[in-house]
Amino acid sequence: MTSPPSLFDNGNDRPLAERLRPSTLGEVVGQEHLLASDAPLGRMLAAGRMASVILWGPPGCGKTTIARLLAERVGLEFEPLSAVFSGVADLRKVFEAARKRREAGRGTLLFVDEIHRFNRAQQDGFLPYVEDGTVVLVGATTENPSFELNGALLSRMQVLVLHRLDEAALEGLLVRAETVLGHVLPLDPDARAALKATADGDGRFLLNLAEELAVLPPEPPLDPAALARAISRRAPAYDKDREGHYNLISALHKSLRGSDTDAALYWMARMLAGGEDPLFIARRLTRFAVEDIGLADPNAVVQALAAWDVYERLGSPEGELALAQLVIYLGTAPKSNAAYMAYKGAVKAAGETGSLMPPPHILNAPTRLMKDLGYGRGYQYDHDTAEGFSGQNYFPEGMARRRFYRPVERGFEREIVKRLAYWDRLRQRNGGEGE
Repeated sequence: MTSPPSLFDNGNDRPLAERLRPSTLGEVVGQEHLLASDAPLGRMLAAGRMASVILWGPPGCGKTTIARLLAERVGLEFEPLSAVFSGVADLRKVFEAARKRREAGRGTLLFVDEIHRFNRAQQDGFLPYVEDGTVVLVGATTENPSFELNGALLSRMQVLVLHRLDEAALEGLLVRAETVLGHVLPLDPDARAALKATADGDGRFLLNLAEELAVLPPEPPLDPAALARAISRRAPAYDKDREGHYNLISALHKSLRGSDTDAALYWMARMLAGGEDPLFIARRLTRFAVEDIGLADPNAVVQALAAWDVYERLGSPEGELALAQLVIYLGTAPKSNAAYMAYKGAVKAAGETGSLMPPPHILNAPTRLMKDLGYGRGYQYDHDTAEGFSGQNYFPEGMARRRFYRPVERGFEREIVKRLAYWDRLRQRNGGEGE
């Protein structure tokens, strides 16, 4: 294979990922939605200017490389800084150097890696220098900027989302690696696909794996099982206290709500593989049972509590099967949020009506004064009526009757619909108000 001269360094003393680092924006893979001529960065470059931006994306998708190449394209001094190793003193030095550079007619692109690791006060320190143009700030983060960066800084920057590298982009990187190595990697087609899956969208990690495999003999080619023995597997990209945590539990919850049992099992497996606390999942599944199934299947919450109890008794990994069984039960159960909406409606009405007293006829009268005031007068004991239903009003006086609970025609709530309709007819017959 012939190596493109603009792409590779002939020196082999540096890591493969560094030797393959793109030297032009055209060589960056997987981020065409930002770099194409009609894309945000492409339009900036065409105009010959660079605005302050946040590059938000997973590890190994090219954030640092893109920032460096942007600085070269628009003629700015590239000043890299890592929030992990830098503090206020380092920032002051950078800003002072940028100020002097500006006075000499040259601009500065300040690249801050892991910018979310700066605290709120440190983030505020960027504001005057971004506003007056002392620096063009390019921040890189793997975390959701809306959670990790303060509003004042975000309002002055454009957030650009970088994608994890897809299969085509990863294959392109492997071909480039094989070009610079001078030979193909010792992998059969299935192992090659498994290698790209192991990289999980991280180009840098893929190239590190390729460098490990490059020293192996060319024959026989590895199959997936041999590949797994030859390399260390990548830990799933999942941070239990950050956005990934909320994204995956949301995916699990909404898959169950959509009765997609298989997708729900997948998202739960992803969470467990990432190290999520199974008890957190058990709590969320129990909430789902009462929020999204409710009385359409009253047994759902019983199953949820049983699975929770089984997990606490067995622990991992055996107890995880109880959670899987629960996911299947919840996914295939009839769905209704009628009880959830009924409670929300009642809470809203309670807030609107304040401290209205119950009607006197349903109040107990343990003292003579209370009897004299009419407490309990006219109360009808429902069990003494022919139908076991008096139809009396139980809402406060002056408050119209409200229907908060509206069951659906699914599951057990079909039976509840019939019961409510029956009581409405009796209430109207007895002179009370129906729905």
